[in-house]
Amino acid sequence: MSPITGIRAGATVPRPPTSTDRRTVPFPSASDRPTPVLRLVDQDREVCAISRSTVQAAVEVLAGTRPAQQLARRLNERCLAALQHRAALTRRVASGTSPTAGRLHRNPAVRSVRASRVSEDVYEASAVVSDELRVRAVALRLERSRLVWRVTVLEIG
Repeated sequence: MSPITGIRAGATVPRPPTSTDRRTVPFPSASDRPTPVLRLVDQDREVCAISRSTVQAAVEVLAGTRPAQQLARRLNERCLAALQHRAALTRRVASGTSPTAGRLHRNPAVRSVRASRVSEDVYEASAVVSDELRVRAVALRLERSRLVWRVTVLEIG
């Protein structure tokens, strides 16, 4: 090492790279980039939100605190008729002599919702609903028609 330069004798100093030494990687064009996944995530959240509100409203229909016609835009005709029929049966049982029958479907709350994509326009979802007496499972199938999600199957346990 020389006291003046601070460089060891015989050591080579690396030279800066030249333009021929650099390897450039071109940026991918817009057509080469993968499509963003945000659209599917947003769609999953939308389906979960629709499922949550539909299940909450359906259980309130069974409790007698909401008219079934409020779900006419969200449920198809068959599901709506089945829900109205079950609500009528639940009201009939609640007017009976059973002491716990009057407390059926009281204060329902949707605890969790899970949605699974079946195809581009079809989702299946499940929800857990708790009320004063029990915890219920709800399964539903949502299909998109003309950019509107409709429930085609609704099973309340």
